[in-house]
Amino acid sequence: MVTKTQAVAQPIPIQEMETVTIRFAGDSGDGMQLAGTQFSNASAIFGNDVSTFPDFPAEIRAPAGTLFGVSGYQINFSARDISTPGDRLDALVAMNPAALKTNLQDLVKGGILIINSDAFTDANLKKAHYENDPLEGEELDGYQLFKIPITKLTLEAVKDTGLTNKQAERCKNLFALGVVCWLFDRPLDPPLNWIHQKFGKTPAVDQANTLALKAGYAYGDIVEIFPVRYKVQKASLPPGTYRRLTGNEALSLGLVAAARRAGLKLFYGSYPITPASEVLQELSRHKNFDVITFQAEDEIAAISAVIGASFAGCLSATGTSGPGLDLKQEAIGLAVMTELPMVIINVQRGGPSTGLPTKTEQSDLLEAVCGRHGECPLPVLAALSPADCFGMVFEAARIAIKYMTPVVLLSDGYIANGAEPWRIPGMDELPGLHPTFASAGTTGDGFQPYARDENLARPWALPGTPGLEHRVGGLEKKDISGAVCYEPENHQLMTELRQKKVEGIAKDIPLQEVHGPARGKLLVLGWGGTAGAIQSACEAAQAKGHDVAWATMRYLNPFPRNLGDVLKSYKKILIPELNAGQLLTLVRARYLVDAEGLNKMQGRPFLIREIGDRIEQILRGVSS
Repeated sequence: MVTKTQAVAQPIPIQEMETVTIRFAGDSGDGMQLAGTQFSNASAIFGNDVSTFPDFPAEIRAPAGTLFGVSGYQINFSARDISTPGDRLDALVAMNPAALKTNLQDLVKGGILIINSDAFTDANLKKAHYENDPLEGEELDGYQLFKIPITKLTLEAVKDTGLTNKQAERCKNLFALGVVCWLFDRPLDPPLNWIHQKFGKTPAVDQANTLALKAGYAYGDIVEIFPVRYKVQKASLPPGTYRRLTGNEALSLGLVAAARRAGLKLFYGSYPITPASEVLQELSRHKNFDVITFQAEDEIAAISAVIGASFAGCLSATGTSGPGLDLKQEAIGLAVMTELPMVIINVQRGGPSTGLPTKTEQSDLLEAVCGRHGECPLPVLAALSPADCFGMVFEAARIAIKYMTPVVLLSDGYIANGAEPWRIPGMDELPGLHPTFASAGTTGDGFQPYARDENLARPWALPGTPGLEHRVGGLEKKDISGAVCYEPENHQLMTELRQKKVEGIAKDIPLQEVHGPARGKLLVLGWGGTAGAIQSACEAAQAKGHDVAWATMRYLNPFPRNLGDVLKSYKKILIPELNAGQLLTLVRARYLVDAEGLNKMQGRPFLIREIGDRIEQILRGVSS
């Protein structure tokens, strides 16, 4: 017989799950982005597939406790391949009433709700427009509610470090992270290593954050308020060395890799703008790779410097968002006229004007394709995911160098700030880039700056090379010789040559890939950051036996050469976009197909179920 004092605590049962979606939410100063980032890092290092969605308030420091000041970070981690940060939440960490109110609707019934009960004061409840304390009523019935005095416990854990209460309270995000790491069986080594690297030179801060993280983990282990722990096994990913990568980091590294493969200096000129600024910041850390970064005084100066760097023989690039692309357009016309290679990255956000500076949208496609005065064609590409940014910016550089043209690459806020595991390629896996510079005496008639090769690309002449003196500028050039020329017939010829050059890129890009039946009732067509939600919705529909296929586009000008045949193989075409129907407009105009749009302009990406519901509606109509 075992007495009460002899009883041994039973281990808490562990429940295995295939996929889990968690969101950390609180004030913009509560460190939710940091907590979410460290949890996703730990999950990626553990071996899960990971997809994230940071959600920032537009204000730099919104009033504490207000609804519009809530900052969130969502992580979907899985034992299988995933393509979105998830729809409904399995767990929500709400650090104050405003975070609870703005995020509760996304939590599944029966989901885990971890609350910092210390923040539910009368003042904070009033700021969040709660008439009564939701922790005391019936509003949260149906959820697994865990009320934890996170602030109080954090202050107690770090009281011996010598920090003030205000300084110590900043560690509460690490306490919350520790609780969640324990609950979902995440290793503490990755966040601990980060803490030591970040705060190692400030011992008190290092110690406080370490103590808060470990205290949160110990709280979950000792207090026994959770009836079960959860475990997500490692994903089966292709072999290789992986790292967690955001879209903006991938753009930066892709540009560096392209410059190295081309044997060129990289020049990146940019004016800071949300959500593209991190590309400039990341590239500034890589001077050891022959990277030159220039923070310009405005957008026009940035693109003008990039044109100059390209003229000088650099792989040159700039990055901006929609308002900045507006300002760059006249100079982009100059780049088209001079036929110089460069990469123009547009990390799209909600507009018009200042619009939604921290929220995502796909509203700049028509601007990228048609947004300049005159006949001014440009190749336009789009990345599908954070990791895809690496390959697509490399591809943009390849096309720019081969065809002597500016290239626009479209990303968006969702892709830029989101993160996923990325397999680091070897340099020998990347295509070779082979810029060819003109040399003196290329032809017997002297240097001809607008003579063209088989791709209609003109020579790239380094300034200062003897014998290669020639005119550049915005005035129309004479075919072959490059002299300023106002002849009507020459202008038409040069306009058509520039257009044919861009159209000719279609022969040098992949055919449009289709997933699912090659012909049938419905094709869901998308581009850019909608790719993950489209794939997930279509896979779910196919699992139900529905006749649906999907295709997501990386090449938007020119279109893949088989796109017309693909579109004609289906009775219905659905094009989901985070805009009012811009790809829809281009596709209907070019191919005369009766496609329909699914349009969302809320500053948030598509949910899988939004696309899935529309698929069901269309298929019911086709079947009837």
